[in-house]
Amino acid sequence: MWTDGWRMVDSNLAAKAQGSAPLAARLARMRVPLGFFSAGAVLWLARPTPRSLAIGGAIAACGELLRIWAAGHLEKGREVTQSGPYRITRHPLYAGSAVIAVGAAVASARVSAMILIGAYVAVTLLAAARHEEASMRASFGDRYAAYADSRAMPTARPFSLARAIKNKEHRAVVGLAVVGAMLAAKAYFLH
Repeated sequence: MWTDGWRMVDSNLAAKAQGSAPLAARLARMRVPLGFFSAGAVLWLARPTPRSLAIGGAIAACGELLRIWAAGHLEKGREVTQSGPYRITRHPLYAGSAVIAVGAAVASARVSAMILIGAYVAVTLLAAARHEEASMRASFGDRYAAYADSRAMPTARPFSLARAIKNKEHRAVVGLAVVGAMLAAKAYFLH
């Protein structure tokens, strides 16, 4: 009886996910252009101070380190990755991005910028995660379902900086440095 109940709940969730899949896919594809627009607005709204930059920068750096760790374990599109931070969470890249967003919000030292960052992250990262999970289920079926249900065995694979670079994580590092430099310029020269 319990099994039938859980199957019904699971099929209801799958139907809801499929119904929202087109919207999630559109938002996932628009994540980068929306990010540039949001970053411009945040930079305009921000009123960073040396203290907010130091604290926010430290938080954002932790988020980027999480992203690098995840990218160094990810074989994108080739497997269900189960090593490194993927043993802890299904979406360590998105978790790292969320931590970076918290750092940017703190660095901005402005409530309006914090609200904009929070809205952007909530909408785009949740949509991207939903879209990615649907794609993974379609591509890997039972292997992804076992991983998502925490039934899969974690694999032992060492971190690889070459793999992180292959996954283009260096672009996120550069982007974070550019935003940090722009916030620093605003804090030190434009006030």
